[in-house]
Amino acid sequence: MDPSNHRAAFIGTGQMATALASGFARSVLRPAQICGYDPAEPARRQFQQTVGPECVVTEHAADAVSGATVVILAVKPQVMPEVLGVISPLLTNSPLVISVAAGITLARMSAALPPGTRLIRVMPNTPALIGRGASAAAAADTCTPEDVQLAQTLLSTVGMIQWVGEHLLDAVTGLSGSGPAYAFQIIEALSDGGVKMGLPRVVATRLAAQTLLGAAEMVLTQGQHPAALKDAVASPGGTTIAGLHALEQGGLRAALMNAVEAAALRSKQLGQ
Repeated sequence: MDPSNHRAAFIGTGQMATALASGFARSVLRPAQICGYDPAEPARRQFQQTVGPECVVTEHAADAVSGATVVILAVKPQVMPEVLGVISPLLTNSPLVISVAAGITLARMSAALPPGTRLIRVMPNTPALIGRGASAAAAADTCTPEDVQLAQTLLSTVGMIQWVGEHLLDAVTGLSGSGPAYAFQIIEALSDGGVKMGLPRVVATRLAAQTLLGAAEMVLTQGQHPAALKDAVASPGGTTIAGLHALEQGGLRAALMNAVEAAALRSKQLGQ
């Protein structure tokens, strides 16, 4: 991909759009190649301040889309039908369209956009804000290998990307899309436990966060099943197995599985 040939237009300049645009600007596009549209002036201002002063922001969708080779739909699922109606007549130069809205299917978007529109649906997550995101993506049949490569190049600037069948994206939403919130709650609970046992809050939170970060890196780099890594920590009759027993009594495993299921089902509802 030759970055100099592309111009990215963001429809919506909220937190996720800002994270993605910042990643693009760090690695593959110049800020001047990025434009953001949003009806809210504070969101536009924050987007421009974060991405770079050469980044163009506008309150007119037509100005953003004009000349764009990639259009990123970064709006809430509830307003997507209205947004599709606004941008559909503007896609006169047939850009690649990438959506990060939960639950909105490729078929639903395709029906509202010009025939043959090249569409990619992505589910990112908030660690994209620091370049450590986990995104999953699915491409419509109208996409070319070059479209997929372009999306891969752009999205890799904010973390890892996994290509999946579209039917799996609701499950992805429930797992990695919503997953950072689960992790934050686990970190908070571990920190609370440390405070209960006498640790200062700041120390407890740093230890809890680093523990999850280190454990995650071990899963990603050592090629072992999480259960094997867990067993390696749990000495017979030791402290860790006592703690694991308490987690089983509290239903942690089932609670997390239920959370993924509930969020995935909600994602499906949003797309109906």
